[in-house]
Amino acid sequence: MSGFRLEAVSGKARAGTLMTSHGRVKTPFLMPVATKGSVKLLSMEEVSSAGIECIIANAFILSMRPGTGIIAKHGGLHRFMQWGRGLFTDSGGFQVLSREFCLGLSDEGVQFRNPFTGRQALFTPEESISIQNALCSDVAMCLDDVPRANEGAGRLAEAVARTTLWAKRCREAHSNRKQMLFGICQGGTDAKLRAKSAREITSLDFDGYAIGGLVIGEPKEKTFPAAEAALPFLPEEKPRYMMGVGDEQELRRAIAAGIDCFDSCFATRTARHGGAFTSAGNINIDSAKFRADIGPLDSACDCQVCANHSRAYIHHLFRTKEENAGKYLSYHNLYFLQKMLERVREEIMED
Repeated sequence: MSGFRLEAVSGKARAGTLMTSHGRVKTPFLMPVATKGSVKLLSMEEVSSAGIECIIANAFILSMRPGTGIIAKHGGLHRFMQWGRGLFTDSGGFQVLSREFCLGLSDEGVQFRNPFTGRQALFTPEESISIQNALCSDVAMCLDDVPRANEGAGRLAEAVARTTLWAKRCREAHSNRKQMLFGICQGGTDAKLRAKSAREITSLDFDGYAIGGLVIGEPKEKTFPAAEAALPFLPEEKPRYMMGVGDEQELRRAIAAGIDCFDSCFATRTARHGGAFTSAGNINIDSAKFRADIGPLDSACDCQVCANHSRAYIHHLFRTKEENAGKYLSYHNLYFLQKMLERVREEIMED
């Protein structure tokens, strides 16, 4: 049985459970990004052992390679990836509108160039939903018009109108009854447009609602006021999702504002550049001061990396360009954030 149950509120912070076809996901939760069907440098077993209950893959990218037909032969994306827990698919709106892909944009859809074949094609809301229906993810996302950071008022208004138009078409095209469908509101950093978009999208009665088009390069001081402008119009009984948030302090602020779920590649991308999250602040393992440091990445962490390896060892791996350095740091960072979110949930449950 799919759906959402709100279980506790402390201030504006919420704790609940998202029920999916592949199990229950406790909120608040962070989804590691598995764009091509894999969380970079980590196996599905490692992601699961870090306590992660839900991940997000990119339907647009997967439809081009390996193609939905191959994934369908496996019985869906869960089986293709060998992942038995919660799974969202992003529509690909952010990617398809990037300069790398986008050749033109209209209310009909996005004219894009396939980077693997060079061929041009039209990507429509109906096509996006058809792909996600075939992938059989637990949650599909509507195709939205994602304006670039710091666009002018005219472009933001256009994106809001087109996002609503596309959301209606996505809702009509959605046919996988085992799959939830989330709508997305846009509006950039314009509070009035954010509120307008949130009202329009919630009027369509989706299974959940996302705040999109933020954390993409806008001034940081404008991010949360924009998100908070949408929140009063998002129904309390439905899950709320802020896309692109993965920094610990940003997660805490978003949860305190009343948001339930998040996705980000920040933890794994930071790891690949030598960054480790710790209870005393972030560190860069590349620093020479860790060359002879026999302590763990974080003395307060009980993950398998901190239990078994020293900072000196991971520093050595990183300096000698051994890929396991990125693997160990990625695992630790995901585990660190997952444990933080579990503690936050307990605090909300206990008010």
